[in-house]
Amino acid sequence: MSSDRESSEPERGNRRISLKDYRVVRKIGEGAFSEVMKVQSLRDGKFYACKCIKQRIDSLEKALSLREIQAMKILNPHPNILQLHHLVYDSDSGRLSLICELMEKNIYELIRGRKSLLAESKVILYMYQLCRSLDHMHSHGIFHRDVKPENILIRGSDLKLADLGSSRSVFSPPHTGYISTRWYRAPECLLTDGLYGRQMDLWSAGCVFYEMLSLKPLFPGRNALDQIHRIHQVLGTPDPDLLRNISPGVCFSPVRGSGLCSLLPLCSPSTLSLLEQLLIYNPEHRISARAALKHSCFRDMRIAERKPVGVRKPFTFSDRDSSAFPAAQQLWRMARNNRRQLKQYGDSFSRRVPPPHPVPPPVPLALPKLNVVIPSAKLPYPLPSITHTHRGALPSISNPHPPRNKRVEDSQRVKKSHHVPPLRRQTEQH
Repeated sequence: MSSDRESSEPERGNRRISLKDYRVVRKIGEGAFSEVMKVQSLRDGKFYACKCIKQRIDSLEKALSLREIQAMKILNPHPNILQLHHLVYDSDSGRLSLICELMEKNIYELIRGRKSLLAESKVILYMYQLCRSLDHMHSHGIFHRDVKPENILIRGSDLKLADLGSSRSVFSPPHTGYISTRWYRAPECLLTDGLYGRQMDLWSAGCVFYEMLSLKPLFPGRNALDQIHRIHQVLGTPDPDLLRNISPGVCFSPVRGSGLCSLLPLCSPSTLSLLEQLLIYNPEHRISARAALKHSCFRDMRIAERKPVGVRKPFTFSDRDSSAFPAAQQLWRMARNNRRQLKQYGDSFSRRVPPPHPVPPPVPLALPKLNVVIPSAKLPYPLPSITHTHRGALPSISNPHPPRNKRVEDSQRVKKSHHVPPLRRQTEQH
């Protein structure tokens, strides 16, 4: 990208935006490299989050070359990644400020001091959005390297991944060894000198997943050695062949872990299955973000995403929901209500939509008559003409077979008209 185009990023219209266009409301938080404040724009009256970098930046070109700025330009916009609205640079003081969208709180503030467990369905919804943000980052060749509850922001039921200052490209190993918070650091980060990749984000996401379900960290190690020891207590020691491939020369005494099932007895089997696949020692066998989105744990989330936007019902959860009830039952009830709405609105829309083509005229029952003249056949020879010369009445013809009664009378008449005299017999004279 050219420097001319990059220098025009902080401008809005024909006027350069400065910190004078914002009013500071209060301070939200502070870290080692930056501080975050809630500000209000004097132009549109909306509230934003202003992240001020503590390090002095010499020029605007150096400010635009920061990894966090480059990563947010590549990844925005996305519904689960914090959106950058404006970039404010003060050349006199060398101060750089990022004007981002304002969220309510982070995951750490949500679970800190909480006495009742979060509903499992609510945790699954947050985890689904976290996997979506990681899949979007990994598909663009970037991984976060510092996934923890403080860097995951929420507003209602929406979740956004923030603080991309530690993000790196997946195509430039080895990386720095000390990265991410120790409690959420993957084994390959603890046992190697920067030989890790995007799969470390999934291990950290699994640790956050457990913390949302139990309200306490999974591996709160005091140092790197204690961190490895706590991992072995839950998951057991890794396979010796895997350990030789990851870190040759390192060996541990065999330990059989307690397992995740004993730590989360009230979770559903699908939730435990996803958590176990996120916390696998071998990074090559660890589930990816895209494969996690296809897990059976997120089945109802995928069904809800395929519904039309006008019919889709937003996810709303109550903090009073008990985690003893399975999440699938509650989510399935919500999906069933969405299907009913889809059927109801679909029928009403089908009655209002006119037919796409005009109705053709009715076909007549009787076909019209055709006047067709068929020529007569011509004979190759002439026919003789027949003349009738008899003009009188024809003679009557008697019946050759008289009736039976008449025959009897004629035979009797013949017998009466012919008389045969009797024969006289002469006697012999002796």
